[in-house]
Amino acid sequence: MTAVPRARMSRAVEAQEGVKDLILKRGLVAGDPLPTESELMEELSVSRNSIREALKALQAVGIVEIRHGFGMFVGRMSLAGLVDELAFHSRITLQDGRNHLAHLVEIREILEAGLVQRLIDLGPEVDLTSVADVIARMEAEAAVGVVSPETDRLFHDLLYRPLGNPLVSQLLGAFWDVYHQLREHLGTPDEPSGDVARKHRDIYAAVLAADRTAAEAAVHAHFYGVRNRLARMDRTTT
Repeated sequence: MTAVPRARMSRAVEAQEGVKDLILKRGLVAGDPLPTESELMEELSVSRNSIREALKALQAVGIVEIRHGFGMFVGRMSLAGLVDELAFHSRITLQDGRNHLAHLVEIREILEAGLVQRLIDLGPEVDLTSVADVIARMEAEAAVGVVSPETDRLFHDLLYRPLGNPLVSQLLGAFWDVYHQLREHLGTPDEPSGDVARKHRDIYAAVLAADRTAAEAAVHAHFYGVRNRLARMDRTTT
């Protein structure tokens, strides 16, 4: 049986791989400066057009950061591209009667139901003082009007920070950004602000008490209002 030869990579793709190999071999990390365009051309033996095309592609996925007037640097991990893609495709599905946003919310709910268990695993020494302060702010906002999206987001960010996993914050932030890019399509929230604040406090209290069952139930209760809005939207589009 004759083997099918693999297609040769374009010079720009080879240059992309060359830049990535250079970063790894030199042990560079996010924020470290990269060689100049001319130095990369010489080191990788590629043309200026190929290296520019490669750098543009690497910049698009966050591997390279180009600061005009300062140079090129190893990029910092970002899910901004993922957020834009998810938000756009979710908007498409909203137009044709499907609702992929509901799937994203379901994934986030499952993720947080597991994360609260990991928090409890850390034991009673975990410091959640900053979370208590955010809940107090949330309750004050609820008493005079509406809990702000910024306060809501801060609660989740601070709650899971003791886990020491920066990807958790990035993923939850990505889900949050997609949801709030589409919030104008979801209609008016029908959950009283006081209930929103209470459900956040219930999550905090269950984690503090190391009550696994209550913590998971509190997370699901927190997402109940979001699921209601999405279900209501489904009924209006069918």
